[in-house]
Amino acid sequence: MKKDIIITIGRQFGSGGKCVAEVLGRKLGIPVYDQELIMKAAQESGFSAEFFEQSDEKRRFFSLSSIFATAYSSETENYMSDKGLFRIQCETIRNIAAQGSAVIVGRCSDYVLRDMENKLDVFLTSPLEKRAARVAERQGIDYAKAMETVEREDRNREEYYNYYTFGNWGVASNYDLCIDSDKLGDEGTADMIIEFARRAGLL
Repeated sequence: MKKDIIITIGRQFGSGGKCVAEVLGRKLGIPVYDQELIMKAAQESGFSAEFFEQSDEKRRFFSLSSIFATAYSSETENYMSDKGLFRIQCETIRNIAAQGSAVIVGRCSDYVLRDMENKLDVFLTSPLEKRAARVAERQGIDYAKAMETVEREDRNREEYYNYYTFGNWGVASNYDLCIDSDKLGDEGTADMIIEFARRAGLL
């Protein structure tokens, strides 16, 4: 690549966001951050990775004593809000972007890095029934259970994104490129993202 680029991937649950990101990383030779972002945030903040995993793209409150199993009292100071975790995660995302090219999956990264110039914001979608079938196969569950999982996780992601960005998750105007990943598959979707980035002068 001639210059650094950040590609953010927003995605409906089961649309293959992580898989497409991994293909992009391989084709472009750049790092991909998904669950790795959680680990990095934990390392940089000093909190347990479990603390971030439980709040990953969800809005909740957690007791510090339940995570660290130490002698904290039960007062409100022993709770870290989702906003506190979100601020740590935002700083981690900015630090990653400052280091060079990367693909960052979810976690409002398009919004967090909204002032960056050489950035491509992508949203992946796919028909509900296709996503449910993919999740059923991936998780080894029946189709009905997979459908419930997809719908629940989509609600979680929408509430999380809308709350922290004051925007609208999945609305085309928020992104540079929206793709139905079922049409081209993981490899083809990644190829289209790369081609779009090149035509846009980002690569």
